[in-house]
Amino acid sequence: MFVRTASERDLAAVRALLVETWHATYDAIYGAQRVIEITDDWHSIASLKARLTRPNSEFLVADDGKRIGGMAFAAATTDAKIVLLNQLYVLPACQRQGIGQALLDEVEASFPETNRLRVEVEEANVPAIAFYRSKGFLPVGSTADCGGGSGLPALIFEKPLVTRPADWFQTRS
Repeated sequence: MFVRTASERDLAAVRALLVETWHATYDAIYGAQRVIEITDDWHSIASLKARLTRPNSEFLVADDGKRIGGMAFAAATTDAKIVLLNQLYVLPACQRQGIGQALLDEVEASFPETNRLRVEVEEANVPAIAFYRSKGFLPVGSTADCGGGSGLPALIFEKPLVTRPADWFQTRS
């Protein structure tokens, strides 16, 4: 799979990916009906479409030419040195194949001026916590309102990033 910027033509596949991964991950935590309510709101085509044009953000998909196996969305915060990884999901059938790492790498490269990447994780989502910890994220707190407006509690993790000189990306290609 290769990672690329999402486009409007990807939105139906991204929605399907989010619905599938949310049911696989959160049905046991919130119940199937609550997951349907959340995905119908947060992962509607209209909500996803709004992210495509959000300033200071990156909406990515992992694509093998036949299907989208993962997605990530990250956006700058009011603190220019912190980027919030709002979403990083990989289809259950595609997990443990390096897709999450590839998406995470591209998110980090997309915000070269940032020095911290933050993510909020449901405390019962043990596999996600293990993934982020293995990628260098450290616990820094918790919130009673994951994502702002959800009313769902979450743990907050941050990964310190190395600030790179502006010409680092030019010499990399």
